[in-house]
Order: sequence, then structure tokens, then C-alpha cells
Amino acid sequence: MQIQKIRLQNFKRFTDLIIEDIPENTKLVLLIGANGSGKSSIFDAFEVLNVYSRKLLPSVTALVEKYYQKKDDAFLIDITSNKGFFHCQTWSETNSGSTVGELPINSFYGRTSFRQISRLTKTVLGSELTTQNDADRPKIYIDRDERFENDIENMLRDILKNVFSSVDSSKYIREKYIYPINQALHRIFNNDHNIGIELLEIIPPLEGKTAEINFKKGDSEIHYNLLSAGEKEVINILFNLLSRKDLLQDAILFFDEMDLHLNTAIQYNLLKEITENWIPDNSQLWTASHALGFIDYARKSDDAVIIDFDSLNFDIAQTLLPQSKEILDVFDIAVPKSMLSQLFKGKKIIFCENKNDEWYNLLGLENTIFVGGKASREVFLHIKRDSNNHALRDRDFLTDEEIEAIKKEYPTYHILKYYDFENYIYHPDNIAELSPEGFDIETYIKEITEQKNKKRNSILMTVVSSRQTYEEFKTNDKLKSNDINSIGKDLESNELERFYKFFDMKEQFNKSSIAKLNLSKEKLVTTQWFKNKIQEIID
Repeated sequence: MQIQKIRLQNFKRFTDLIIEDIPENTKLVLLIGANGSGKSSIFDAFEVLNVYSRKLLPSVTALVEKYYQKKDDAFLIDITSNKGFFHCQTWSETNSGSTVGELPINSFYGRTSFRQISRLTKTVLGSELTTQNDADRPKIYIDRDERFENDIENMLRDILKNVFSSVDSSKYIREKYIYPINQALHRIFNNDHNIGIELLEIIPPLEGKTAEINFKKGDSEIHYNLLSAGEKEVINILFNLLSRKDLLQDAILFFDEMDLHLNTAIQYNLLKEITENWIPDNSQLWTASHALGFIDYARKSDDAVIIDFDSLNFDIAQTLLPQSKEILDVFDIAVPKSMLSQLFKGKKIIFCENKNDEWYNLLGLENTIFVGGKASREVFLHIKRDSNNHALRDRDFLTDEEIEAIKKEYPTYHILKYYDFENYIYHPDNIAELSPEGFDIETYIKEITEQKNKKRNSILMTVVSSRQTYEEFKTNDKLKSNDINSIGKDLESNELERFYKFFDMKEQFNKSSIAKLNLSKEKLVTTQWFKNKIQEIID
């Protein structure tokens, strides 16, 4: 299920709140705002819907007036999703609650921020609360979530069952538990040998001792109890998602403050990992945070939206829409502008396309910081909004004449000389500087030329349609040249510096011929050639 609109009336923090215009198929909804701004109250509403779907209303009757209702009037919760429209209102002694639409029992799955388990305590298998259909969840969202040890028990029961029934139980354990957990840990901790952790074994509680969950960190073996708070946070989330995988399908998942105890880089990696690899495509993740890493990932992801709750008076009706990702104001909640101005004083901040900022920043250009955005449209709008800003866009199919006109109109708008970022890192001169064994520059240029000639006609067919999307021309038609024959002539040429301007090395070039050179982007952006070329463009 994926929500497009939610409305809350007389509920918790809100008199009348509407969140709408969430695009269809949105995978991640990130709620940002200061402490106490109302983010977690959205998750309370989801938990109420969870209760309604399970027909467990009497169990929360006593809590309704004090915990959920803002005033004495009944609260209302409406959601519009790809599964239809759902409505519910306060349950009371005289009103059994009214609903429109029948929510499937596992439509919502939530985790409170109060979920940290500092050490394992259970010495025997046998949960008092069943984990089936998530019956061991906290009764309300402010209660402590102690499902982690039940998650472990779920996994151990499954492992023990397969020890006796599986032909190769060790293979089963590796493929179902060890492998997916470790793949995720490697991506989250960047395969860093010094800080990364790796799951080694899960042993049931025996002889009155707690379960043994051991990890490898560097060259050491470490028990779960001795991991850092941040590492436990990651393990808690991964084990929970793996143990209760059957609850995640076609559901709204709501996890509060997944960034607890994590540094900025790991925040980014964790949210990316969970969103892209652990949440089913037919589900949607809602999370609340004011962490820089989470905001950065949501801003760069095409499948994410950001809803800003900060500094709003919810005693009056409010309608919230997804925040624009074209501006950097979404970072204000993590790093206030007053602080940014001091941190970046004397620095040139350059807004660039997609996620290329991480590669440009590796150049270490003096007093220059790159900030990644989305496509060229957003990059241009950043300049259009404030001519004092700096931005860097790919060339795409812009002619020399058009680049000159655009630069004259927007002096701080920088445009790559070649088609895109990949044209620089895969340029023959850039690779030659690294002098990889077996690299012949003339053979490589010949290979690029041959591939260009094979694809030239198909490239030419896309020129006109691609140029129709350029925001620069929509803003000022005078910037657009009426003669684009030069693009065709350059593509017809076999002179590298002519056709290379319009031959997309990211999408059009088959890199199998240089795959054996084992050149990562990390290596390709370290050359002096690449640094000089980018410096020339932004100066």
C-alpha cells in the first residue's frame, strides 16, 4: 500500500491537518521538523489504523480521550491510498467506531524510537507474547518496543527447525540470515575494515545463558552486548525486518528516528539500504528525523518525498505538500542557516546534478563545496532563483553558441564541456594518467569512435526531443539556437574532441573493453587531469 493523502482532525497535535500530493509509487516519506513539531503524531495515527484493522478497539478505549483526542470531540483519520479511501473515528462506549473501507490486518507496521536493547537477557526460548501478526508490539506508540529479543527467538526457532529437517542446514542459515544481514552491513558501513561489522554466528540460549550473537569487527570477535549504540541500532532494525518479513508486504511501515546514535554517512547509507533493498516495492516507508544524512538521501532519491513540520501552528488548519528539493532549505532543520553561513564562510557552494557531488568533492578544490541535486532542471532553477548562487550542469545537447549565450545571461552557471560527468572520468587522457597495465590510448580512442559511429543515427534521433525538456529554453527562448546542425556535424566527425561533446559515455558507451583495467570511480576522479578540467570550468 502507498499513501497519497492523509487527513487528521482533532488528533493529538492537530486541529485539521492535511498532507497531500504524495506522488504515486513513492517509496519513502521523510518527515522533518524540530522536536515536538508533531512528526511522531502521524505515526500515532497509523497505529490507530493498525488497531482498527485488527479490530482491537476495546484494548485502547481508556487511552483514546487522554492520548489521541486533542479536545473532547471525536478524532477523524482519513487516508487515500492506491488501495482506496479509508476513514475511521474515535471509538467509545456508545460508538463502536465507524470505518469506510476495510483495511487488511497487516496494512501498517511500526517501530517506536524506544526500541534500544542494550544487552540480551533471555536465557530460554519461549516468548510470553506471540510474534504472529505482530501481537507483541507496544500497545501505544510511547511504550517501549522490546521486540528485538523476540525477533532473535523467531530466527532461532526457524534455525533449529531446519537443523533437523534440512539436508544442508548450514547453507539454509547462511542464505536466509547470515548473507542478507552481512550484505546490508557491508553497504551501510562502506566495507570499512576498521569500523565495519560482520555477523558470524547466532547460537540459542543454552544452560541458563543468553543467546550468543557474535560479530567480527576488524580482527576481533565481539558479542552483541559489546557493540556500540549505533551498531545495535542498525542490527535491531535489520533483524526486525528480516524476522518479520511476512508483515512488510503491501504495507505502510513507520519507523521513528532510525538515525539514533549514527553519524551522517551511516545515516545516509542506512536509509538508502532500508528503502532500496528491504522495503517491498508495493510498500511505503514513513520515517521521522532531523538528521543530515537522512535529509540528504531523501533529497537525492527520486522515490522519496520530504514533508516539513517545522514552525507551524497546528491549532489552525494546515495543508502540507512535499517540500521542493530544488532548494537547500530542507537542510535548515539539521544545520540552521546561521550556522551554515559560518561553516561555509568564504566558500563557493556549487549546486550540481544528481549525486555527482560526492565525486566532485573528492577533488579537494580550494574553497569549493559541491552539493548534489537532481536533474539539470533543478540545477538551473537554483541559479534562476538567486543569481549569486553557483551551479554546474552537464552539457547534454547544448551547442557552443547556446553555452556562450547562457553563460552571458547567468555568469555563475557553469556547464561541462563534454556531454556529462562520465565523459570526463572515461576520457582517454584521464585513464592514461593512471597508466593502468594493458591500456593503449590509441586503441581505446578507436573503440570509442567505432561505438559512436554505430550509434550515431540513434543519438541524432533523440537530440530534438531531449532539447525540448531544457528549462533554460523554457525560461528564455532567445537562449535557444535555431541551428543545431553543428551537433550532427560534430557527431559525424571522427575527431575525438568534436564528437565527444555529444557522445554519452554513461549510457551509450559499452565499457567492457576497459573493464579489465579495474578502474573504479574513486580512482578515476583522483587524477590531476580531471581536477584541472573541472577547475577550468568553474573558475
